[in-house]
Amino acid sequence: MTAFSFLLGILPLVFASGAGAASRQSLGTAVFGGMLMSTLLTFLLTPILFVVLERLKKKICKGKQ
Repeated sequence: MTAFSFLLGILPLVFASGAGAASRQSLGTAVFGGMLMSTLLTFLLTPILFVVLERLKKKICKGKQ
């Protein structure tokens, strides 16, 4: 939830206009893109990695018995 509120808070920088808007837009785009990618990776990669490690743990434990 914090990540989504941060992303929504950065949107005005992405769509900035007026004096000095080019630097604000580039900064906003970079921050928005980085935060979006890290959030998506966290939501997708963490559960997948957990499942893979649990399956690996089960295979290793079966081999010891």
